[in-house]
Amino acid sequence: WCQKWISEGFDGLVRFMKSQKKHGRFCFGDRPGLADIYLVPQMDSARRFQLDLSPWPMLVAIDQACAGLEPFKRAAPAGQPDAF
Repeated sequence: WCQKWISEGFDGLVRFMKSQKKHGRFCFGDRPGLADIYLVPQMDSARRFQLDLSPWPMLVAIDQACAGLEPFKRAAPAGQPDAF
């Protein structure tokens, strides 16, 4: 169930990004924005539910770009004081 709906969301996001022709290093340009902030946790969920991410190389690249930024590193769930 989770794999199906995450896949649907990723497909829709990629279609929309391509229609806007503004994507770059991040969803809509070369600076992170709100879409990237929402994408990162969805990518984590996709991995948790063992979704094959190979159909979305653009999203994988954006997730990696976000992971290299200090604010995203500080906000990562595993880095929080209450993480298990």
